[in-house]
Amino acid sequence: MTSGFPGTDVFRGLTFRVLLFLSLALLPIGLISVVQTREIAEQAMVNAELSLLAITEQASSTESSLIQEAFGGADALASVVNLIKADNFSCSAFLREYQKTSNLYTLVSFSTIDGKIECVSSGIASDVSENPIFKKLVKGQKRTANISLKPSYSKEAVLIVSVPLRVEGDLLGFVNMSIPERVFREVVEPDLEIRPTAMVTFNADGEILTTENDRAMASKEIPAVQELKWYAGQSGRVIRATSLQGDDRVYAILPIVPGVIYAMSVWPKDSPLLAAGASTRLNLVLPVVMWIASLIVAFWALNRLAIKHIRKLGRQMRHFALNRTLPRTALGGVVPTEIVNMEEAFVGMAESILRDEAKLEDSLRQKNILLKEVHHRVKNNLQLISSIMNMQIRQASTADAKRVLQRLQDRILSLATVHKSLYQNDNLTRVDGGVLMHEIVNQLLSVGLPSGSGITVSQKYEAIQLDPDDAAPLTLLVSEAVTNALKYVAAGQADKGWIEVNLKYTDPEMALLTVSNSTGHGEVEKGTGLGSRLITAFSRQLNGQFEIIENPGSYTLSVEFPVPLKSKIVYDY
Repeated sequence: MTSGFPGTDVFRGLTFRVLLFLSLALLPIGLISVVQTREIAEQAMVNAELSLLAITEQASSTESSLIQEAFGGADALASVVNLIKADNFSCSAFLREYQKTSNLYTLVSFSTIDGKIECVSSGIASDVSENPIFKKLVKGQKRTANISLKPSYSKEAVLIVSVPLRVEGDLLGFVNMSIPERVFREVVEPDLEIRPTAMVTFNADGEILTTENDRAMASKEIPAVQELKWYAGQSGRVIRATSLQGDDRVYAILPIVPGVIYAMSVWPKDSPLLAAGASTRLNLVLPVVMWIASLIVAFWALNRLAIKHIRKLGRQMRHFALNRTLPRTALGGVVPTEIVNMEEAFVGMAESILRDEAKLEDSLRQKNILLKEVHHRVKNNLQLISSIMNMQIRQASTADAKRVLQRLQDRILSLATVHKSLYQNDNLTRVDGGVLMHEIVNQLLSVGLPSGSGITVSQKYEAIQLDPDDAAPLTLLVSEAVTNALKYVAAGQADKGWIEVNLKYTDPEMALLTVSNSTGHGEVEKGTGLGSRLITAFSRQLNGQFEIIENPGSYTLSVEFPVPLKSKIVYDY
């Protein structure tokens, strides 16, 4: 990672932890801000809805005044009609006079409980017992308002306001006031800065009574979700719904005559009156935006002031660990004092490590030189002993004495070969077993195998790394085994004899030595058994498994022993 950005293990990084604690620190403030903003938004929305209701009330004030005046007049007429209803002529004359005086109503009448209208301002009696509006009056027996689009006594639609006439709890009939639709259209509308899309009044049964616009157009603006009468129970509220023509609308509902007539204003969802509430709701996201902005600033500051320099210092440390080179340049830039002190401490520590390593390398080099010199001197001394023994062999008086001295000389030369391999090798802790075996076997063959003997010698060695403690017994074991093989193969048919010496891995940490030779029918000089005892002793010293395999015409000695991959640790006490 060369950039200053977080790596894969971000959750354990300094940046994540600082940002986490910063988030926890900002959480109470954010919660308070969200709660307060939410309350402000809710209050703003309430104020916006109250404004819609106020405008609705103002817009419907003319219709409300006319309708309430009609209900008031009907209530007043009911008390008078109760006194004169028996005299149809006088009653009709009174209603006619009231109609002319008010100049507001198309017809004023009193209908009995059985549907007879004989007291009527027009003076024309009629029977409305089968009229749907009258049936509804009888069924409800309460104040109501209904729209009659094609009345028999008028060429235009009328709004019929009906008030029940009761005497001592008994229903006698209804006083009816018919207001022509043109009256509502001719009234002067209040001056409003913002007007609704549509304005309607409707009764408790959900029937549209009056509209500011065309009735068919206004019918398309009513809510599609519920029937209009459902909204009669939602008076004093602002409701959001979809109109019949599929537009999103806001509806403000107010009672004109509670329980009887209601006014509904229709507004587009993006009305300026609702914009304040909507904008306030948008303010709810501001705390989240501020929190994210704070985290971004904190992340940038941490990365700029600390993380970037810490990572650069880490790369310098890794580079020193791999290459043992000090940083060429300092961190640079505006680096905090604490990180500068860390860099200075690292550079000082690195310089001290380099000095100590230089001293250790010098000491190790001197130690290796001394060890090589020791191995060289030991090898020279062993060769000197071998030379003295060679002089002694030439002066020996008996063959047995010569043979014993020659065997002893071979063992000494084998040890000398080990020391020679050690001081010639750069690694004093390990020696190549294959090279060592090849040199020892060739040395034994050059002395013990006469030229032109016809004996075939085969050697196969793998580069097995041995500890010096294992190299010495292995060379001595090979020396005894090869000497034994030369003795047996010479007793047979020399022109057809063979010797095979192999050293190979059987496992990553196991090696196998085999020395095989052919055998004949000749007599073998009986030995003392010292060689066999030495082979057994050297096998044990190697922690190996010793085995002799004798078959017709062949003799094989095998030793399997461990060869650890790591060098043995030797402690100096």
